[in-house]
Amino acid sequence: MGISDFFKKNKNKNEDDAYKMSPILPKEIYQAAVLDLKDVIAPSALDVKSKNIDLGDKMSRTFYIIQYPRFLSDGWFSEVINLDKEFDISIFVNPISTEFAMKNLQKKIAEVQSQIMDRERKGMVRDPALGSAYQNIEVLRDQLQQSLEKLFSVGVYITVYGKDTDELAKVETEIRTILESKMIYARPAIYQQAEGFKSTMPLNLDLLGVQQKLNSGPLSSIFPFISFNLTSDDGILYGVNRHNSSLILFDRFSLPNYNSVTFAASGAGKSYATKLEILRTLMFDSHVIVIDPEREYEYLAEAVNGRYFNISLTSNHHLNPFDLPPVGEDESATTILRNQIVSLVAFFRIVFGGMTPEEDAIVDRAIAETYALKDITPDVDFSEIEPPMLSDFEMVLSGMEGTNDLVAKLSKYTNGSWSGFLNKPSNVDMDKQVIVFSIRDMEDDLRPIAMFLITHHIWNTVRRSLRKRLLVIDEAWTMMKSEDAASFLFGMAKRGRKYYLGLSTITQDVSDFLNSPYGVPIITNSSMQILLKQSSTTIDKLQEVFNLTDEEKNLLLEAGVGEGIFFAGTKRAAIKIISSYTEDQIITSDPSQILAIRKQKNILN
Repeated sequence: MGISDFFKKNKNKNEDDAYKMSPILPKEIYQAAVLDLKDVIAPSALDVKSKNIDLGDKMSRTFYIIQYPRFLSDGWFSEVINLDKEFDISIFVNPISTEFAMKNLQKKIAEVQSQIMDRERKGMVRDPALGSAYQNIEVLRDQLQQSLEKLFSVGVYITVYGKDTDELAKVETEIRTILESKMIYARPAIYQQAEGFKSTMPLNLDLLGVQQKLNSGPLSSIFPFISFNLTSDDGILYGVNRHNSSLILFDRFSLPNYNSVTFAASGAGKSYATKLEILRTLMFDSHVIVIDPEREYEYLAEAVNGRYFNISLTSNHHLNPFDLPPVGEDESATTILRNQIVSLVAFFRIVFGGMTPEEDAIVDRAIAETYALKDITPDVDFSEIEPPMLSDFEMVLSGMEGTNDLVAKLSKYTNGSWSGFLNKPSNVDMDKQVIVFSIRDMEDDLRPIAMFLITHHIWNTVRRSLRKRLLVIDEAWTMMKSEDAASFLFGMAKRGRKYYLGLSTITQDVSDFLNSPYGVPIITNSSMQILLKQSSTTIDKLQEVFNLTDEEKNLLLEAGVGEGIFFAGTKRAAIKIISSYTEDQIITSDPSQILAIRKQKNILN
């Protein structure tokens, strides 16, 4: 039995009792047995005041634009539209007939001419504003006559929302500040808040009637369907714009430099996002090299037929720190050898845990003599000469005065338990499109040394042949703990563009990264930045470095996994990183998913 049938049957018998059963609804609605859409969406309470309206659990305030400057630049309204605030905008455009406009312009010209002539008769100084007005009216009249322009009556109304009057005032001030910086002025609809609220609802009702005259050009600059987007014709898909659901398609190699930094809390999806970028970058014939601290990229390398090298004390893969890059066309052997010696001095500062200035000079001379021992000097072609080993350097160093402490420290890398790490020839073949160096099994004390050694070897490889490459350094804070390693990383960030190299630094330990003297310079030399979910302990520092608004700060604190802010050059957008099912199976770091994938592989095998 329907409600209406219930009413018909009991109307005369028990109507009052039926009403008492449902005291929530008004008597008229209950008796009619109809609940309109308006009753569903209407606020629980409505209190219209002079400057705002109480809408139950929130408040609204409407204001309107009353004045425009002489010139309006394209997209001036986009700054307002892209604010991460809750507001409604209505733009009313009413065409004015050309005939009517011409009559009014003729009348206006006569008024302006009269004022100019009156000032001349009185001997007053010429008013530039009147002359400019006269010229503008004449130009507009000519354009109307030639049908190059149309005239419109335009009203722009904005209704903002907040939980209280303070929040309303803050949002209104922010919007009006943006407008006034462009010499566009707005006023609140005092004692007309009800009319203003209705005017910004999707009812096509202009109850305020506050309109200004604009011709076609300025009117087109108000086009409202504008929001920050990072969609280009070339590049890869990074994710979806959370503001307007557009795709963020971008090519890092189209920027002034190809570097990026990624900051995120643990579990926020930074490695997932990086692996997704790697997969998609491979489609554009790019070569990718990864320094993997937690063995997260092994399955990715296997899936794309890449190479995976495990660098540890017991590994079969070795890197010789004394390897030399080839001499390029625009470089000399002297420069190559000098730069190599400088890099190795920095390397041994990390190995020895720091050196005095005297030890620094001794090591510098010992490195040069070690190379000379193998006939590697600036005067010869050393491209085919076998480079020296760490044991050769130890032999040279032990024959110099004042080196007993250094030789003692070095002995554990040549004859001790760590001898398998540095004192062997390089046997790493980097001829695949994806190369992954894992340092998960490396002792914590040796990780900074390993990362420096690997990046040094990669840098020599990069200089050997010009090719589009992406170098990913996960958990880069490990290198930032050492000033020499951080300096080398910064040097790669500055010089990488010359060799078509994009450097991607990723870290969850924001404090260690930014506390390094090279932290902010690396960010400055990175045209692309990705900030995912952050912890409350680091967000203030990031807000200062990246000049984040309070809304962007809150967005990063409340973001879900794979959500954050994407920066590319001067553009930025809220991003949600998405992947296909196949991509997800390759790049996932979720332990439960990995176990399921391994189980499925075992079943198939």
